Amino acid sequence: MENENLSNELIHDDEYIAEVYRLKQYFPIKAGLFQRVVGHVKAVDGVTFRIRKGTTLGLVGESGCGKTTVGKTMLRLNTATSGKVLFDGVDVFALDREGIRDLRPRMQMIFQDPYSSLSPRMPISEIVGEAVREHNIVPRNEFDDYIDHVMLNCGLQPYHKDRYPHEFSGGQRQRICIARSLALKPDFIVCDEPVSALDVSIQAQIINLLEDLQEQNKMAYLFISHDLSVVQHISDYIGVMYLGDIVEYAKKEYLFENPLHPYTQALLSAVPIPDPTLKMKRIILEGSIPSPANPPSGCKFHTRCPRAMDICKKEVPPVIELKLDHEVACHLYAGQGKVLDL
Repeated sequence: MENENLSNELIHDDEYIAEVYRLKQYFPIKAGLFQRVVGHVKAVDGVTFRIRKGTTLGLVGESGCGKTTVGKTMLRLNTATSGKVLFDGVDVFALDREGIRDLRPRMQMIFQDPYSSLSPRMPISEIVGEAVREHNIVPRNEFDDYIDHVMLNCGLQPYHKDRYPHEFSGGQRQRICIARSLALKPDFIVCDEPVSALDVSIQAQIINLLEDLQEQNKMAYLFISHDLSVVQHISDYIGVMYLGDIVEYAKKEYLFENPLHPYTQALLSAVPIPDPTLKMKRIILEGSIPSPANPPSGCKFHTRCPRAMDICKKEVPPVIELKLDHEVACHLYAGQGKVLDL
C-alpha cells in the first residue's frame, strides 16, 4: 500500500536520470533451529535523492552506514523492502526479467575491490567484451575494434587483451573494471569506492579518467566514498549518510563552505589540509556507530552528537530546505526553512 500511494505522488522530471524515493532495504536476522526471523538490519531506512543527467552525486559516510547498499539496490542487485527507484522515468522495481535485462546496459557498477571483482580465469578481452556480445552493443564484425577502442579510452593497450587479471597492477585492474562498465555505453554508473584500494598517485589517475569519460559520454555517476577530499574533487552534489539515512544533501560548494549537520561538521574537521600553517579544530565523535539492527530512537545521531537536545532523543528530525539545493535533517534548524515531505 505504501508503494501504491508513492506511485501516485511521483512526477518524473526529464532533467534527472535517477530518482530515489523513500528507499528502504532491510535484511532479516534469523536465529534458532528453524531460522525464524527475529529482527531486521535496517541498512537503508527511507532514503530520497535525485541525480541530474551528466552530473555526479557523491555519497559519503562511515563504513556500515548503507552507502553501498543504496547503490546495489538502485541497480536491483538487491530486492528493495520498499520505496521507488526511477531510471529515466522507468520504475526499476516494476520491471520483469526481460525488462531489467534490456535496461541493464544503461546502468552499470564499478565495484570497490579491483582484485575480487575480476574473474581470474578470463582474459581481459572476455572480461570487457562478454556483456558487449551478450547485449549486441555492436555488430559482430566490429567487435574487436570496439573493444580496442574502449580499452584505449581507459588507458589500456590492445595487446593487453590476451592477458589475465593477475598480470596487472591494482590501478590497471581498476581501469579494466571501468572499461567493462563503459563498454556497454551506460548512461549511469554506480562507482562503489573505486579508488579506496589504490595508492594516492593512482587514485588521481583514476579520478581524472572518470571525469574525462563523463565529459566525453555525458554519463551520470553515483560516487560512493568515505574520503571527502576525493568526493570534493569529483562531485557536483553530495549526500551525507548516517546509519541508513541521508542527514544532509547539498551542492558541493554549499556543503564545504557551510556544513550544517553536526555529523557533516565532524567529518569535514577530519579532512587533512595541505597547509602546515592552518590547523582545523578536530571534532571528535565519542562512541561507535550504533547497530542498524537496533538504531536509537528519535535522531539516530543523538547518541554521539555534541549538540544533542532532549527533542533529538524522542522525535525524528524533519528534512529542512535552508535554501535551494541545501537540505538538512536536524532539529537545530527547526523554523529556519521549508520542511520537506521526504
